[in-house]
Amino acid sequence: MKKRLLALVLGITTFGALADESGADLISRGEYLARAGDCVACHTKMGGKPFAGGLSMATPIGNIYSTNITPDNKTGIGDYSYDDFQRAVRHGVAKNGDTLYPAMPYPSYAVVSDEDMRALYAYFMHGVAPVEQENQQSDIPWPLSMRWPLAIWRGLFAPDVNAFQPVEGEDAVLARGQYLVEGLGHCGACHTPRSLTMQEKALNDREGSDYLSGSSAPVDGWIASNLRGDSRDGLGRWHEAELVEFLRTGRNDRTAVFGGMTDVVQHSLQHLSAEDATAIARYLKSLGARDPNQTGFAEDDAVARALWQGDDSRAGASVYVDSCAACHKTDGSGYKRFFPALRGNPVVLADDPTSLIHIVLSGATLPAMKGAPSSITMPAFGWRLNDQQVADVVNLIRTSWGNTAKEQVSAADVAKIRKSTPQQGSVDIDKLIEVK
Repeated sequence: MKKRLLALVLGITTFGALADESGADLISRGEYLARAGDCVACHTKMGGKPFAGGLSMATPIGNIYSTNITPDNKTGIGDYSYDDFQRAVRHGVAKNGDTLYPAMPYPSYAVVSDEDMRALYAYFMHGVAPVEQENQQSDIPWPLSMRWPLAIWRGLFAPDVNAFQPVEGEDAVLARGQYLVEGLGHCGACHTPRSLTMQEKALNDREGSDYLSGSSAPVDGWIASNLRGDSRDGLGRWHEAELVEFLRTGRNDRTAVFGGMTDVVQHSLQHLSAEDATAIARYLKSLGARDPNQTGFAEDDAVARALWQGDDSRAGASVYVDSCAACHKTDGSGYKRFFPALRGNPVVLADDPTSLIHIVLSGATLPAMKGAPSSITMPAFGWRLNDQQVADVVNLIRTSWGNTAKEQVSAADVAKIRKSTPQQGSVDIDKLIEVK
């Protein structure tokens, strides 16, 4: 039993019992682990070659750019030894001794096992095509661009490398999920609030219920959701099977993925084995609520009845009927696995309305996935709705059908988010659903 548990934790059983750790096996395993870590998402710019870097990442003091991690000897990591590689990934220290910006989630990768690190190294050295592309310097002005303060930050907030150790006697599937979520999945990098000094308030559940309780500020314009067991804005009402479906397809009967999480599902989660997706879901479902006293969702059909009877006198009601009801229905229930429900949706019920405002203004596309071949687009409405109209319809959605969001959205709130949202044009209605 102990051997089986250890194999799960180290990631071996994902591929079956590997009797022959040949180069090909190791590279294949490393490719899978690189997908689990979603390395391509940050290290590939739009239209660029895989892992060649150059993706711009906004920070409060200027833009930084991801680095070339292909095995090119001149501009990439081709001359990295295994120790150089693991030191960068798990310690946050580049070969030249510079501390990496914590946009690289090395505090999470610190728990990745040596076996998985060696597989990743084999993949990046022998399974990735080398690309000669110079790394781009950050836009951060001097003296803020100096690296030595980052070394202090790393010493204070990044954990020592300590390979993940499961709790003795713990369910092996749960342990595997914890390992993936805390480590390569680096879920906390987005879904855990950060302190003023920008470190995650908790790197695991043992450090407190802030872990995975949702971002405290927008990440690329979106609020990362609460992944704990809270009954209103978390996963408390989700079943394990629903969460597995969401992880593998980006949709389920409750909601659909959007924002930055779309890339995570598209490039990483949909490629995980069913066993690993189940392990992640089981671990997330094991997390308690951040606020055990949070009031749960209870349906109320008063607004649905009013809209059905043609009463659109409430602020935002006419906009909802004209622009939203065709897909999300007058009762907010949507169409399962196509257009997400708005009633009881954790994103709608979140205290921070940023994500909801953002998606109304700019729209979103849910791409086709291996387990769900339909690509679905929500059009942008920012081009034809003014700030007050957006505020009214968002407030209607957040307080109808049993939704009980507290904070009222103002036109000024919408205007602020509109300024940071790229201008969107109209969308051809014929392209809203494309079956691949």
